[in-house]
Amino acid sequence: MDETALHYRTALELAGRVRAGELSARDLVQAHLDRIEAVNSELNAIVTLVPERALEWAAEADERQARGEALGPLHGLPIAHKDLVMTEGILSTMGSRLLANNVPQSDDLIVSRLRAAGAITLGKTNVPEFGAGSQTYNEVFGETLNPWDRTRTCGGSSGGAAVALAAGMVPIADGSDMGGSLRNPGNFCSVVGLRPSPGRVPIHPARSEWSPLSVLGPMARNVQDTALLLSAMAGPDARAPLSLGAPGEAFAGSLKRDFRGVRVAFSRDLGGLPVDSQVIQVIEGFCGVLNEIGCEVEEAEPDWSGADEAFKTLRAREFALGFGGLPEDARGALKDTVRWNIDQGLALTMADLARAEKLRSDVYHRVRTLMEDFEFMVLPVNQVPPFDVSVRYPEAIEGVAMETYIDWMKSAYFVSVVGNPAISLPCGFTDEGLPVGVQIVGRWHDDWGVLQIARAAEEVLEAQAGVSSARPPID
Repeated sequence: MDETALHYRTALELAGRVRAGELSARDLVQAHLDRIEAVNSELNAIVTLVPERALEWAAEADERQARGEALGPLHGLPIAHKDLVMTEGILSTMGSRLLANNVPQSDDLIVSRLRAAGAITLGKTNVPEFGAGSQTYNEVFGETLNPWDRTRTCGGSSGGAAVALAAGMVPIADGSDMGGSLRNPGNFCSVVGLRPSPGRVPIHPARSEWSPLSVLGPMARNVQDTALLLSAMAGPDARAPLSLGAPGEAFAGSLKRDFRGVRVAFSRDLGGLPVDSQVIQVIEGFCGVLNEIGCEVEEAEPDWSGADEAFKTLRAREFALGFGGLPEDARGALKDTVRWNIDQGLALTMADLARAEKLRSDVYHRVRTLMEDFEFMVLPVNQVPPFDVSVRYPEAIEGVAMETYIDWMKSAYFVSVVGNPAISLPCGFTDEGLPVGVQIVGRWHDDWGVLQIARAAEEVLEAQAGVSSARPPID
């Protein structure tokens, strides 16, 4: 094996080699630290790095293995955490000047759970301020660039995580998703991002313990590694009231499945959204991949009316819950779009919230009814390819003006409204060589089925030169 390419090996292979004693955790961590030193300055994906602590944790992991102690599923694997989660003793800014010097005294649940599974923290990945918007830039650390074209955005809000994966800086990364923040950067960077069912990965602490809108989830360079990471993240916790009861181990098995005869609903524009023609061309081609694994693909879609209003109202409520109590001088330090979201939330009435909940329920039942006939839906992840990094958000798509800074993400956040699991799977490139992913949506709580069909499709794509095997031009 060529050790110089260690940083692009799969997480599953690396974990197996460490467990077999062929590779030490310390050497694996050092290889990724070397990779970060080589390419991160060009991309700005990892914004806080703790190399000395990472090597100490790796040495401790090697010692535990030498003593014959039980090893977790992620034993020895390097990871970087999204800078929206709190990490004990490690700078955690949420991309905001308000938290520019914030060093927490405890870990969020997801961080402690991943460390218990054996993962070794290297640092933190960049985010937009408080995760607002699918363009990763902030006034603390600046912009994160897309490794496929450094003039383009990497998406967001888990943009730093996606770039770190695509560039070989880490084999696995955590992220979060309210309106597309796992799927959007996965799509733009040609990696996998899974938005699990709400509660699949417990959140603690949380701004709103009972809200299903925002979820935590895994990102990796392939589907099997994504499932491996989910197996360490998932499982109930009494501190998270929405957490689901299935243990994480349920996601650790083989993803093999026969998809002959499985019905899939395909939609190129979710009932009339403006979608860039290059995106449509790539995802139309993906239907051939589904046919190759035996699926029966038909054009069909639910009525998404009401999803836009429901999402925007419920999202504004989240901003009011999280930031509405900030004093005026602190709010003045926030970017304008975050201030706008807070003001939106504070202006909501009971009638607004009641209407949003009714709309959400209506959309959910229309999706549920469609998916009684179709096991999966296939949709665009984003309505545009990666755009210029100096542009904060697309103001028009195919000649249709975007009313707000999130309207270009409707193809992702409509799915957030109903809470079905969804994955972004790399499936091709534009004529300019920019990544395009496809969004596969499963039935209610069928995260496993989504991973299975994504893996079956990925196996076909692996045989197609220039898709799954392609690497960004940064070496």
